[in-house]
Amino acid sequence: QVQLVESGGGLVQAGGSLKLSCAASGSGFRIRTMGWYRQAPGKQRDLVATINGGGVTNYGEFVKGRFTISRDNAKKTVYLQMNSLKPEDTAVYFCWTPADVWGQGTQVTVSA
Repeated sequence: QVQLVESGGGLVQAGGSLKLSCAASGSGFRIRTMGWYRQAPGKQRDLVATINGGGVTNYGEFVKGRFTISRDNAKKTVYLQMNSLKPEDTAVYFCWTPADVWGQGTQVTVSA
């Protein structure tokens, strides 16, 4: 059974940066697609980014070159580097796999 643990959230001013990490347990990480979603209060959960086993990435439209997803297979960890953060990026960010496994979420708050 895969388990995901996120870290790296926090409070940052608009224009700042944060790097989220998601550590995975279990086997098969190297070939597994991983991703990040986010959910703001009262809103639906939106795709932020995904990365497959070959390193091919996909981003939500709102990212627009500000975020970068990456992975370290040796550490079984996927990262989300977020730059030029905006107040509307405030949300709980969840790590995800297509097997419908989710992390507990990490809060990102961007102040104006």
